[in-house]
Amino acid sequence: MTVPTLLRGRYGMLVSIPVALLLQLWPGGHWLPLAVSGLWLLIGAPAVLWRAVAFRAVSSPGAAFLVAVGLTVLTDMVVALTVNFALPLAGVERPLERDVLACASAMVLLVLGALAPDDMPPWRSGGRIAGLVPVGVLCAVALTLSVAGPVRLNNGLGGAVSVFALVVVAALLVLLMVRRERYRDGVVELGLYASAASLLLLTSLRGWYITGHDIQREYLFFRLTLGGSYWDISAYNDPYNACLSVIMLPISLVRMTGIPDFYVFKAVLPLLFALTPVLVHRSVRHVAPKFVALLSAVFFMVFPTFFTDMAFLGRQEMAFLLLGCAMVVLTDTARPMRLRRILFTVLLAGIVLAHYSTTYVVVATLGMAWAVDLVSRVFRREKGPRRSHRFRTRSFLTWWMVLAPAVLALVWAGPVTHTGGQLRTTLTEAADSVLHPGGEAGSSDTSYSIFGGTVTTPEQRLAEFERLKIRETAERRADGELLPLKTVRKYPLETVEPESLPLSAAGRMLDSAGVDVAAVNAFLRQSAAQLLQVLLLIGLVAAALARLRRTRRTGRRGKSGTTDEDRAKDTGKAGGPRRNRHRVFVPERDQITLSVASLVVVGLMTVVPQLSVDYGVLRAFQQGLFFFAPFVATGLLWLAGWLGRWAAPVTCALVTGLFLDLTGVVPKMVGGYPAQLHLDNAGRYYDNYYPMTEERLAAYWLQTRTEKQNPRPGLQTENFTYRKVQTVYPGAAQGSNFPLQLSTHEYVLLGSTTVWKDEVTLFYRGDLVTYRYPTGLLDETKNLIYSSEGAEIYR
Repeated sequence: MTVPTLLRGRYGMLVSIPVALLLQLWPGGHWLPLAVSGLWLLIGAPAVLWRAVAFRAVSSPGAAFLVAVGLTVLTDMVVALTVNFALPLAGVERPLERDVLACASAMVLLVLGALAPDDMPPWRSGGRIAGLVPVGVLCAVALTLSVAGPVRLNNGLGGAVSVFALVVVAALLVLLMVRRERYRDGVVELGLYASAASLLLLTSLRGWYITGHDIQREYLFFRLTLGGSYWDISAYNDPYNACLSVIMLPISLVRMTGIPDFYVFKAVLPLLFALTPVLVHRSVRHVAPKFVALLSAVFFMVFPTFFTDMAFLGRQEMAFLLLGCAMVVLTDTARPMRLRRILFTVLLAGIVLAHYSTTYVVVATLGMAWAVDLVSRVFRREKGPRRSHRFRTRSFLTWWMVLAPAVLALVWAGPVTHTGGQLRTTLTEAADSVLHPGGEAGSSDTSYSIFGGTVTTPEQRLAEFERLKIRETAERRADGELLPLKTVRKYPLETVEPESLPLSAAGRMLDSAGVDVAAVNAFLRQSAAQLLQVLLLIGLVAAALARLRRTRRTGRRGKSGTTDEDRAKDTGKAGGPRRNRHRVFVPERDQITLSVASLVVVGLMTVVPQLSVDYGVLRAFQQGLFFFAPFVATGLLWLAGWLGRWAAPVTCALVTGLFLDLTGVVPKMVGGYPAQLHLDNAGRYYDNYYPMTEERLAAYWLQTRTEKQNPRPGLQTENFTYRKVQTVYPGAAQGSNFPLQLSTHEYVLLGSTTVWKDEVTLFYRGDLVTYRYPTGLLDETKNLIYSSEGAEIYR
């Protein structure tokens, strides 16, 4: 055997790992070898080695690679966690340093390389791959524009480049839909990955600092652990600090690659999360035709939560990545059930370490799915043994697969991290709202649901919040710690509606023709939400009937379960694509039960107020799309099937229009809709989450002024400004400067939005409420000691 042949297989992997480790340990090395070797040890080499293991549980090299990425993320978290707990026992005070993490990673990879199977089929190569060039060009253009667009906006320029990036992504998706039958799955998934990455980067790269809601708090706990190179949950007992996906994983990436920490959060994590639409496509492709699988991935991306919020939720990004990998394993029925169940449960364990809320929703969904399956089996058994035999199929989910992640979640949130208080509070308040209805309403996001939901006006929310704060502050106010109620009430509060973009030339033309542009924009958004849910219900019924017909057909042949021939026909892999007027795919049994269970979870979040407040119905629907996205696609194709030969063109046009509207291109072109962060330097997200230099400078000035005072006076500021400056001002601070909570002796910091527009936004019971801030109250009761163009401080 020649040396080149040895270096191409397992031996090449085993040689590359010590070389990468040497580059990691080399003192004063250049940043490029450090970054390349770190990425190889953390992502590249583990993915290659886990691919061979995953191939035992999934049937295609592509699926094995995708699952291997999820196992790689889990491995990185577990290695860092093990090092963090094991080495202090040997006297190492700072275990999360580069040399320690690099050595530990290399040792794990060497063991995995020695034990992993070496029978992976090679990647197909040679010959011209149809569609690779046009898809590759559009991918490159979209990714380039998705980086250039945020950079221009961050520099104070316009959003034209970002709009063009979305148009290019739309063109790429149209190309994939039109040419889907001619392109390999790998080419389609390349286009899906680039589209998803472009959408996420347009949002995640906004701002030169950490921008967004949850990500600012995630970054805070990451920095606290990074500074000491040791994770101690007892030091900061917060659920965010128990999510290893935003603690251990970023620390390993920062230490071993040298990538600046904020770009790990703003770029690396989103680029990993961009694989989720690909995972949706692959999981659906195992059981459905190409068009159903492609539309499933597009619907997953086009849902607004994907590109407006997920880029700010690093811990949920990694949890969703692992959930997508689990779904790929679940739907690949060509591998032994036992191996798939084991791998599925391992991936669920990774979700437990990545994000607590995602874990709870997954456990609830799995439990309900198992219960639905159990009830259906009992019902069939009562119909008689003959009918029971006809419908006999083996379910993937079992009781221990529900119990295992539930127990792990309770152990992790209980005796290990002691961060389960939020779950107990949520369940207690949810039970109280059910037993004693008529209390405060849940999030107004429930208004998008066809299950019902309530709409609470901003005035009602503000009034509720005022009543709550009057009760909570009564004792401190009586002690003289807060401003007198009589003084505060001299300045009544009024809500402010979010500003809309001015009408463009096209918008003014429509307005002159009698079209209410703002009303049409709002109607389209609301209608899009309702459309997705209606399509889901239609698709569930159509797919369930298709499965029923197939089961009866196999029953008449005297067989149980699904034959390979039936599955090939359903997925379009036998004798060419399946030609059916309504293009209905035949789902696996577990897909139906999981989709029904996920719908029940979304329904519960709609009707139980506290659930919608603590988790969010939109995030729950985004998570549910892992299970029921193919049914949404099936519903659309079933309806379009009545159009005959026009079905495919109409479907492509409708999906493209939906994409352009929900991503903000249409509202941006006509105006009359609130600005969106990824397209403008304006809007509610920009005001609340975009970090301003003036705010950070003001916080730093106050930090230097008060650092020698003992005791140091406290600082009050509104919650969103507090999150943006908390890494700059380490002193005692609280994220509320609501007039009823103003102290008589603490500093008050007004952020840029308040200085420029006299507005403050509060987050209460899942809703954002913007109100006019009474700066006159501060002028009457305090002294202005610091003022700049974007920040003011009172004392």
